[in-house]
Amino acid sequence: MKEKWMLEAKRADFETLANRLAISPVLARIIVNRGLSKEDDIERYLSCDLTEMYSGLMMKGMEQACNLIITAIEENQLIAIGTDFDNDGILSGHSLSTALKRLGGRVVVYAPDRISEGYGLNRRIVRESYEAGSRLIITCDNGIAAFDAIDYAKELGMTVVVTDHHEVAFEEDENGNRTFLLPNADVVVNPKQEDCTYPFKGLCGAGVVYKLIEVLYENFKVPKEALYELLEFIAIATVADVMDLVSENRLIVKHGLNLLSQSKNLGIRALIEECGLEQKRISAYHIGFVIGPCFNAAGRLDTVAVALDLLDAKTTEEAKQLAVSLKKLNDSRKDMTLQGVEQAIERIETSDLIHDKVLVVKLRDTHESLVGIIAGRLRERYNKPALVFVDVEQGVKGSGRSIESYNMFEELLKCKDLLTKFGGHPMAAGLSLKAENLETLRDRLNHNTILSEEDLIPIVRIDVPLPIGYLNEAFLEELEKLEPFGKGNNKPVFAEQHFKIRQARILGKNQNVLKLNIINSEGFAMDALYFGDITEFNEFVEAEYGKEEVRKMYLGQYNEVDLAFTYYPTLNEYMGNRTVQVIIQNYCRIKRR
Repeated sequence: MKEKWMLEAKRADFETLANRLAISPVLARIIVNRGLSKEDDIERYLSCDLTEMYSGLMMKGMEQACNLIITAIEENQLIAIGTDFDNDGILSGHSLSTALKRLGGRVVVYAPDRISEGYGLNRRIVRESYEAGSRLIITCDNGIAAFDAIDYAKELGMTVVVTDHHEVAFEEDENGNRTFLLPNADVVVNPKQEDCTYPFKGLCGAGVVYKLIEVLYENFKVPKEALYELLEFIAIATVADVMDLVSENRLIVKHGLNLLSQSKNLGIRALIEECGLEQKRISAYHIGFVIGPCFNAAGRLDTVAVALDLLDAKTTEEAKQLAVSLKKLNDSRKDMTLQGVEQAIERIETSDLIHDKVLVVKLRDTHESLVGIIAGRLRERYNKPALVFVDVEQGVKGSGRSIESYNMFEELLKCKDLLTKFGGHPMAAGLSLKAENLETLRDRLNHNTILSEEDLIPIVRIDVPLPIGYLNEAFLEELEKLEPFGKGNNKPVFAEQHFKIRQARILGKNQNVLKLNIINSEGFAMDALYFGDITEFNEFVEAEYGKEEVRKMYLGQYNEVDLAFTYYPTLNEYMGNRTVQVIIQNYCRIKRR
């Protein structure tokens, strides 16, 4: 795929910042590229001090929500939690349930069935909680769009507290004026609602719940340490829900990862062991690609109860059995996802869909819970917004994933007359509609889009053009100050223009790792690994230099291949030896002048 390489060019006095903050000018440049230029902001970024978090009382509706919950606890009422079926819902529901029980509350947790009911609070959950004796229902990671279910709860005389982080729906008149639409709850706690002055709007659902717990604990004089113990769960939700790792999210994940590596929760420990991570320091990558998908698999292919039971496991044996079940579910999900992705690619590349700027694809014989993952894979492959649908009893149901230059929530909102159900945020959405409206939706999204061809070219943003001779263990240790890496706080991207390849080898059980020995113009040599498409890499080199030069490259003979790489440095430890190597992320040819 064609790429555009761009050097981040934010300006600052890097030398002065480096001297004052006792960091290298390279690190100062990277941090400034992350949007931080004031010395105080950079100090907070580097210190990652939990005391810098904002008070939950700053969130609109928080005090009223806490008062309603405190009254329910004091009156020994049964409190219902209506959560959701994804990571954010599971972890926020578990965290709130744990906290309320600690405060003496009686709690029951409900979640929707993904297949038969779809996202969010519904009438069945309201009815069951009412019949169980609950008169207070609290939503986690949902509720902002649950108009019908909340109206039903109010008809029954229930008190409803909504905690959510999703976008608030609105109506827009001909002059562009927006009227925001809130459900008829007793109180809504969502930093994205109108007139909420909470400084950070980017919390996930579990993050909003954490703020609620914080205020409740303060009222009950629970020590701060007990609040911090919940950060491992909030961290999983934050990373798995693909929140930007900035401001409070970065604090949550930084400290949550430390707790995960030494978790006291039997279920978390069993899952880490079952996934083969017990010897590793848990990173945001492990949450996003190993732990998080296991929790999500429960809501996708089974019921949320498996995941909630795992988190509440009381014995090692029980935790082990549940972890094995969750891992098996996720392995099955991987196989099914691969089949769905292959089918979607075939549909796109053998039809006029390939020319669309917004991909709208309907699949057959694909589990409806996997459409979001498949949409994400299509977005990564084509760098286009992607919506994937399957047939359901009432029509078609789908999920979308977007690119930075396309606000999917707002674009779909313009088509709400076609939709029977809809919710989401700028980068992702879930929706349902009648089957006969699907082609109209595709046409309208593509006709209305303001996406240009330029918007569809992936941009590789380079932090620092850095010769590999600069790399050493001390520099790698300094880079750890920037962690955790993830959306909004990406790994730094370094680049150098001219590398000769002294040796190329293909490694791995599946022959999917390319190992190169590279040398730059200054004579510094280093090993480099590439985990991308090796066939595509070879075809590129052959197109630029010819088949004979590729052959020489793999034989370790002198060749004419001269490539530019973007990279990230890592430490390779083998049989007691420690050497710096680089992980190649992108490649191109830059012709010498």
